[in-house]
Amino acid sequence: MNALFVLLLLPLLSPLLTANGKRFRLPTDPGAYLTQEVHWFDQTLDHFSPTDHRQFKQRYYEFLDYYDVSNGPIFLKICGESTCPGIVNDYTSVLAKKFGAALVSLEHRYYGMSSPFKLTTTENLRYLSSKQALFDLAVFRQYYQESLNSKYNHSKVESPWIVFGVSYPGALSAWFRLKFPHLTCGSLASSAVVLAVYNFSKFDQQVGDSAGPECKSVLQEITKLVDQQLPLDGVAVKDLFGASTVKDDVDFLYLLADAAAIAFQYGNPDVLCSPLLEAKKSNQNLVEAYAKYVKEYYLGKFGASLNAYNQQILKKTSLGAEGGDRLWWFQVCTEVAYFQVAPTNDSVRSPRIDTRYHLDLCKNVFGEGVYPDVDMTNIYYGGTRIAGSKIIFTNGSQDPWRHASKQTSSPEKDMPSYITKCHNCGHGSDLRGCPQSPLNIKGDAGNCTSPEAVQKVRQQIIEHIDLWLSQCDYDGKKHC
Repeated sequence: MNALFVLLLLPLLSPLLTANGKRFRLPTDPGAYLTQEVHWFDQTLDHFSPTDHRQFKQRYYEFLDYYDVSNGPIFLKICGESTCPGIVNDYTSVLAKKFGAALVSLEHRYYGMSSPFKLTTTENLRYLSSKQALFDLAVFRQYYQESLNSKYNHSKVESPWIVFGVSYPGALSAWFRLKFPHLTCGSLASSAVVLAVYNFSKFDQQVGDSAGPECKSVLQEITKLVDQQLPLDGVAVKDLFGASTVKDDVDFLYLLADAAAIAFQYGNPDVLCSPLLEAKKSNQNLVEAYAKYVKEYYLGKFGASLNAYNQQILKKTSLGAEGGDRLWWFQVCTEVAYFQVAPTNDSVRSPRIDTRYHLDLCKNVFGEGVYPDVDMTNIYYGGTRIAGSKIIFTNGSQDPWRHASKQTSSPEKDMPSYITKCHNCGHGSDLRGCPQSPLNIKGDAGNCTSPEAVQKVRQQIIEHIDLWLSQCDYDGKKHC
């Protein structure tokens, strides 16, 4: 196959990381997607074996309404750690229209309908890694370019590719540019978690900072009350939160920590803090007030699943709706960790959420000897010292995940970093607007407390893409 070049867009909605990697419910409205028409291609199972030639079916989508056949780039939106039911209509659709780009979206191996195996046993999961996923992108990129050339009767055309992604796929976006610079003109790494972190205490610290002194204090008071009440009558406490199926106490405490973090991560701080501050002011029962938020918002409107906090469910190896949680935990437990442990001092979450809890979960769910070698991951990719070029890093000011991203610019390598600052600017706000959940069609930033802050970063993104496309001449090879 020829080396081919297209505009790569990594997942911009489907796999949104919550505090410990849980994902929220994808849009169910067909109008939220540019297309849901499914295509398939044969992907290599093991890119690193010279003798294993097995393949599996990988799902993808294409949207060509904005494509300038004569000279347009191609945006590839790679879905990350969840099922991928189509190409989501976020701000990437605005970018595609502006640049006359085709949009293509590839489902991440093992997730959704792109599973190589019928069972997700620990043995079968050995091919699930970011390294394999990056080679999936490279192979698919070549396949799709040739497919497009054939469709439009082009001869050995090289279209310009640029990579975009949010969250874990944002990291894939940066890593793809790092490992395959000859296959892409540049990368947007939005809220990109490029730093594997063993004890990620800065996550909880940011939750407290984003909450502000008053709300943080109330959350800490609630944590202490729950920690005191659980040993006395854990059944009653869990029933209050509608979480009686979560048997392990620390799993339950993780649920409560996630429920708070998600409000700041996805741009809904007032949904959490306003009723809690009102409850404190009027001397209401704070645990009951927080339970109401967890049930009505986190488990209700946001769509979090209690099964994601049930280790007995996570141990199940059959494919199904909850299978994505097991798959992501495997990546956490083998590559990146992101263990959201309680800081030693001034923690919002329970101190029982510690390193041992995470390591025990990995062992219980996947077996003896499964743990994340974050040093090797960071040696391989570089962490925040990534030695790439032409990568834009963007982060929301309120997002706890930004402390696993690159937050300083490296002008000498053309790697700018921008922080979008506003009260509800969180995970991927540059491409999703505010709040980041539920979906804002075309990434509408009108509900951001500072729409101009989002627009300023978006303008920087446009200018970099425009510049890098103009500079993208692959050894003199012909473009569209």
